[in-house]
Amino acid sequence: MIRSLFSARTLVAVAAVAVTFICADVASAQEAAASRSLIDLTASFGVGLVVIGAALGISRLAAAAYEGMSRQPEVAGSIQTAMIIAAALIEGFTFYALFICSGK
Repeated sequence: MIRSLFSARTLVAVAAVAVTFICADVASAQEAAASRSLIDLTASFGVGLVVIGAALGISRLAAAAYEGMSRQPEVAGSIQTAMIIAAALIEGFTFYALFICSGK
């Protein structure tokens, strides 16, 4: 349990979230122009997190599909079809999240 909390993947995720929170605009009751930070990197970090998440999701999907195809070659066609559909859904969600993160 303790090893999984201090793994490199967990520490990278925590660091990315911390940097995103640090670079975010400060929410206050002042004017919008006065409360903006000098460097606004929230959209950039959001896009980076979306792309990293999509890449990890598709890589795990492909790894599991290829393992399933190697264990049962007779159902490789249906596994491959399901993998392509799932990858397309992940890509669609990724493009939607990129659109939301860009704020345009």
